[in-house]
Amino acid sequence: MKIEEPVLERHPSPDEATVASSIDPVMEKRVIAKFDRWFLPQIFILNLIAYLDRSNVGNAKVFGFAEDLHLKGNEFSNLVTLFYVTYVVFETPWAACVKRFGVNKVLAVAFVCWGIVTLGNGFVQNYSQAMACRLLLGAFEAGISPSIAFFISTVYPRKEQAKRMAMIYISAALSGAFGGLIAYGIQKMGEQRGLAAWRWLFIIEGVVTIVVCGCCWFSLPTTAEDAWFLTEEEKSMMQLRKKLEHVYKGDDKFEWRYVRMATVDPMVWLAAVSLFGAGVCLFGFGTFLPSILKGQGYTSLQANYLSIPVYIWATIATTFATWLSDRLGMRAIVAFFVPLPVICGYAIAIGTTNHGAGYFAMYLVGTLYAYNTLLMSWLSNNLKPDYKRAVGLAFYLSFGNISGAIAGQIYVADTAPRYVLGNAVSLGMEAMAMAGIVALYVLWRSRDMKKQQLLDEGVTDNGKEGDRALDFKYIL
Repeated sequence: MKIEEPVLERHPSPDEATVASSIDPVMEKRVIAKFDRWFLPQIFILNLIAYLDRSNVGNAKVFGFAEDLHLKGNEFSNLVTLFYVTYVVFETPWAACVKRFGVNKVLAVAFVCWGIVTLGNGFVQNYSQAMACRLLLGAFEAGISPSIAFFISTVYPRKEQAKRMAMIYISAALSGAFGGLIAYGIQKMGEQRGLAAWRWLFIIEGVVTIVVCGCCWFSLPTTAEDAWFLTEEEKSMMQLRKKLEHVYKGDDKFEWRYVRMATVDPMVWLAAVSLFGAGVCLFGFGTFLPSILKGQGYTSLQANYLSIPVYIWATIATTFATWLSDRLGMRAIVAFFVPLPVICGYAIAIGTTNHGAGYFAMYLVGTLYAYNTLLMSWLSNNLKPDYKRAVGLAFYLSFGNISGAIAGQIYVADTAPRYVLGNAVSLGMEAMAMAGIVALYVLWRSRDMKKQQLLDEGVTDNGKEGDRALDFKYIL
């Protein structure tokens, strides 16, 4: 059943009507199609490579990484956790740089730097060196998600953003499939030139990152209004469109009050807490799936190739959920039901030692990528103006990604092979994420109802700005 949204009855100002009449809908559709052709494929590839670099340590673990570095106790889990320490710290600064320098420059610098670090991972000899690489990798990789999410929010209409935001998590899910396939091939390759197979995993992926991703300095646009693949007429139309769209209204000049608007807004905190819960599951799943499968009785080689179809299913589920959300114009109801199969999957994994049932449970858990996609696009839809959105998304992702540190500590060595602790904590966190959708829906619907009440009373200005102003309607 479709959620009925409150209708904020507001007539456009004369200036807005003039701008709206100047926008050619045929040209607008053509411009959006151009961004789909030139921007989205690049983002998909870049993000795919990013998640390969982040999660390849999980594949490396099952064929000798921990043993060759003589890791003891929970030292491998600590390496997983350390990545998110710097990742969380640097997300907001990177996001602020996007608005100042452009998405192409920020992503190019970040990708090349972490490609170098990934390459260096292939030559580490001990725990201390591995720690340094993980900390640096987190610092440089921190910019990708908030940068991409913010740029998407400046190009596409709010109700069409979910399927574009899905590129972030679809590529993340597919990276698991490609990661398993690459790891399988490299493991079969064995030792070459005196280097263990897991070292070649880091070396090859590091080189690919540097070469492929460094090109985005030239191939990606700086802003939506000056994209190199647009004609001058199309660029002018994008400028007009920016003036018209409620979500893009407001002064582009940075002011610290925008930071405060984002960090004190309860909806940003609610979304961040919800992402934290879902993130424990996502990061634990993305890093430890090969280990979980190995713990179910499969060999190291089987664990790598059996993970491939799980991630393919995760990609299909994410694509369908985001398409459905945009198609029906609903965020809340779709996001609410997505965690149900995830919870069921964890419950099965906890409750049975049967190999087949445990493997099937991983398919259910794989639907978790859809939740993160829907939540991020939903929050992006409901933040205004630009700087509040940029800071709000970065803060939301930074807080949510603290969960990566938790995920690294719940799948610890002494709970192998079944990792009941990690699966149980993940089940509870996914339930918390599900409850967060309800809380966000209630908050945003309440705000819209209060705005409508003021409009019915003849009030024209409630003294607030951005998404709290009377002229902004939340997408539910």
